[in-house]
Amino acid sequence: MIEELRISSLGVIDSSTLELGPGFTVVTGETGAGKTMVVTALGLLLGGRADSGAVRMGAKQARVEGVVRVDGVAGLAVAVEDAGGEVEDDQVVLARNVSAEGRSRAYVGGAGVPVATLAEVAEPLVAVHGQSDQHRLLKASTQRAALDMYGGTAVASPLQRYAELHDRLVATERELAEVVASARERAREADLLRFGVEEIAAVAPQPGEDLELAAEEARLGHADTLRTAAEQAREALSSDQGSPDALGAVAAARGQLEGVREHDEAAGELADRVAEVTYLLSDLAADVASYAAGIDTDPARLAGVSERRAALTGLTRKYGDSVDDVLAWGATAEERLLDLEGTDETIERLTEARVALRAELAEVAETLSAARRDAADRLSTAVSDELTLLAMPDARLTIRVAPREVMPPADAAHPPTDALLVGDRWLRFHQHGVDEIEFLLAANTGSEPRPLHKGASGGELSRVMLAVEVCLADTNPVPTFVFDEVDSGVGGAAAVEIGRRLSALAQHAQVLVVTHLPQVAAFADRHVVVEKSSDGSVTSSGLTTLDDAGREQELSRMLAGLAGSDSALAHARELLQMARTP
Repeated sequence: MIEELRISSLGVIDSSTLELGPGFTVVTGETGAGKTMVVTALGLLLGGRADSGAVRMGAKQARVEGVVRVDGVAGLAVAVEDAGGEVEDDQVVLARNVSAEGRSRAYVGGAGVPVATLAEVAEPLVAVHGQSDQHRLLKASTQRAALDMYGGTAVASPLQRYAELHDRLVATERELAEVVASARERAREADLLRFGVEEIAAVAPQPGEDLELAAEEARLGHADTLRTAAEQAREALSSDQGSPDALGAVAAARGQLEGVREHDEAAGELADRVAEVTYLLSDLAADVASYAAGIDTDPARLAGVSERRAALTGLTRKYGDSVDDVLAWGATAEERLLDLEGTDETIERLTEARVALRAELAEVAETLSAARRDAADRLSTAVSDELTLLAMPDARLTIRVAPREVMPPADAAHPPTDALLVGDRWLRFHQHGVDEIEFLLAANTGSEPRPLHKGASGGELSRVMLAVEVCLADTNPVPTFVFDEVDSGVGGAAAVEIGRRLSALAQHAQVLVVTHLPQVAAFADRHVVVEKSSDGSVTSSGLTTLDDAGREQELSRMLAGLAGSDSALAHARELLQMARTP
């Protein structure tokens, strides 16, 4: 509930505070005094679009603040805290600044937030109905939402289940369509991968094999050169021909040092080290001789290695830079093949899921339709009764709940995505069910019910909307209703009954009404007047809460169009007395 509304530099309002409370508050004033600025201020507080033209001339910015009680509004305190704001004594301050340059800033519980966050926090607080909002009742979506709200749990439960199944069905059919559409591309990809996997399997490369074969081919291709070099090296180390060699030279050096060992211990040590070199040279010469003897020229083996390398090169040219890369590509391709070769199974699984979802969705749709038809009968009766109380005694509201049948598909196994078999009928379905919901009004005895957009005048539409709101009061969680001159086009007895029903609505919620009708204003629990003043250059308006005497004066002005009329004052007192009489 909104407890207080503070407005600064908005339109003709310089600075005013509107004290609100439970029950029915009415706002009146002369034409042009700024009554609609109250509704404009609420719109800003609810996150509505900011208009720099609404900033008072000469002011740098307009500011609107609202003090709101959070108790009684589910989740509001949590939403405020999530936005970074604070709740104190079960109250939170919502605020909006609009600069003359068009910049806008929003605040929730003292924390600066984006305007979208303010709108999200404030959305469950207020339902605003203006003259333009009457036309929302002409929309099928608004009529469906009103019926579903009135239906309560009996409608909400199957509707929630239906929405879940509908979303799953849409996702399943989308996936199925994508798999079927890509089946040809998937088959082509599978053929290419299968060819590659089979080609690799035919060659059967081993990890690192390409490097080993490259080394072997180099060795076999230069066998004669390697053997000649090894034999010459062995001859240089240890000659079989009596030629000077390394072993002979080292032996001579050792002999020279051994000859002087006894004269110097250091010479003996050097002789021992030369002896070690002799042993090493002997071993090395033997190894070189063995290496030379092991080198064979094998043309057949060389041809086999070259052929194997050519096969491996064919694979690395297509599938990787090395044999290890080729093996990794083959492993990945085999995994992808398993997925691609499961396309038929995927299509079968998705088709079965679609059939099951459609069958369950059809059952839930029947349950939802039945609950809606029951709610439609009850709401039709309730609204018609309200219209009787709103000076439309012969009016009847009928709510039609009917599906739209479509032609059976040529292939029932592959129906269109917007056609559902419910029972033995093919029906058009959407995310809200299979029902087409329409409010029909017969305003007079003997007239046929017609759609609201064809059969209701502006005044009748105002009363239908109010009747619907009164009927939904027990189920609508919104704590505050704002009506901006929704009684336009209404007068006389009808205006009195509108005031009476607004008063009845105020028994369940906070009601704020901007009106020009004294018959409506008389039923208010609290009467606020917007008064205009001017110093000759600047016009200002302020908000004043009236006492009983002030109410009589304001109602007399509204009745007669001028102040000081005794007959109008008497009529105003009569109106107030009538409104206070149970």
